[in-house]
Amino acid sequence: MFRSSLLIISLFVTASPARVAPVAAPVRASMHHHTPDVREILGSARGVSPLICLLAGDGVASTGRWGGGFWDAPAMSIGAEVRMRVREMMRSPLSSEDERALLDALGSDDACVRHLASTIIGRSDQKAFVGPLTSKTDAASPGERQSAAIALGLLGAREAVDPLLKLLRDPSPDVRADGAWALGRVGDKRAARNVSVLLRDQYPDVRAASVVALGHLEARDNVDDLLRVLHEDTSPEVRRVAAWALGQLESRNAIAGLANALRSDRSNEVREMSAWALGQMNSRDAVESLTNALRSDDDPDVRETAAWALGEMNTRGSADALADALGRDRDAKVRATAAWALGQVHSDHAPAQLVAALRDSDDDVRLKAAWALSQIGDAAAVPAVTQALKQDQPERVRQALVRALLESGEHSEEALEGLLQSKDDKTRELAVRALSGRKGPWPWPWPWPRPRPTP
Repeated sequence: MFRSSLLIISLFVTASPARVAPVAAPVRASMHHHTPDVREILGSARGVSPLICLLAGDGVASTGRWGGGFWDAPAMSIGAEVRMRVREMMRSPLSSEDERALLDALGSDDACVRHLASTIIGRSDQKAFVGPLTSKTDAASPGERQSAAIALGLLGAREAVDPLLKLLRDPSPDVRADGAWALGRVGDKRAARNVSVLLRDQYPDVRAASVVALGHLEARDNVDDLLRVLHEDTSPEVRRVAAWALGQLESRNAIAGLANALRSDRSNEVREMSAWALGQMNSRDAVESLTNALRSDDDPDVRETAAWALGEMNTRGSADALADALGRDRDAKVRATAAWALGQVHSDHAPAQLVAALRDSDDDVRLKAAWALSQIGDAAAVPAVTQALKQDQPERVRQALVRALLESGEHSEEALEGLLQSKDDKTRELAVRALSGRKGPWPWPWPWPRPRPTP
């Protein structure tokens, strides 16, 4: 909601740098207002604060042609009809005047105008922009060269590889960084050798951009270079994205280096990304390092990602560490992901900690514990599941508990008959299925853990 709505806010900010859009009482815009055009948006962007401009640009990227009002209430301070008008503009073909306005805006002295222009061009998918943008990589202004690189990267313009390679030698660090980023977006693997030179750039942003580009370019010849960055770079952000890139490349030669970073890097975010990368590689050689991180790392995000990685590896040898985390960890996210992982590793029996987790104070922990018990199918857990069904539970947890009863091969008819009175259709369906002794597909999604970290 915030991303797309703040684009609309920017439409009502005046050109004066000192003015900020006022907070007013909710007023619904008329459905008869005109559809804003590109030049109106660019004019409204002048003087907007960097924070609002960044969010407005994100709004262009996320709303675009198809963004909808799923997150919007019917009557908001900025109504859904305004969003509709912006979406209509984004879906309409750009006129020749719009194209000229956008290209001219790339050379604006206002950073927000340049930012929105490059984003709108990139979202247009119009390859006709590639030629003029390529010419702008030679512009006198660093801001214009930078904006051209961003737009070319968003367009994925393979025709622009050579001009983008030239930007890697630009005197402006911002231009070099965006040139590397754009080459990663374009995806021409021949650029990897040139991009790798920037791994030793004096500016951290440039080094980070080159690392991410190498990950996108699948530059397996640069694994040793990335390992050096992971081990030696002074910037935690550069080391973090180096771990991400190594996870993308999935080279076994990187396992020892990632395990060392997981064990000893001072940055929580570097250790978290190292845990993710090891899980991405799905290598049994990393189980010990991940188990140690799950048991002893100070940061809950690192411990949770380690639990997720162990679940992805599907090794029974990690079950004891996961059960211990489920029973002892103070953080609910860690406990929930440990429960999920126990359902992944195909244990022969349900650990006591998993059964006890049906009484956890956190709904998500109970959901994933019930799901894991249904994966394991241990009949010894049936009494605890039956007891849990007698408690007040969210409907998704009740569905998971019913599934656990059915998959265990046994059921409590009393508990299941009570579920026939549930207000939730899916719960009633599962109860009927269980009472009739039928199995089959389950009409609810697996409770996957949170999304992986990204560069």
